[in-house]
Amino acid sequence: MRERIEKALEKVRPMLQADGGNVELIEVTDGGVVKLKLKGSCGCCPMSSMTLKMGIERIIKQEVPEVKEVVAI
Repeated sequence: MRERIEKALEKVRPMLQADGGNVELIEVTDGGVVKLKLKGSCGCCPMSSMTLKMGIERIIKQEVPEVKEVVAI
């Protein structure tokens, strides 16, 4: 599952990098929770929670349906 999540993140990264940010996959729990670290400009952006839920989480769930939630740490 981790490999498929990384593949989904590759689709998101260009958009994040265009704004000076990035994302790192930290952990995938047995319960289907994906833990990510937003980096660069994304780490301190006031819109990062919206980016996480409406962008990154949506794409990951679309690509890997067994993912239940995506959280930033």
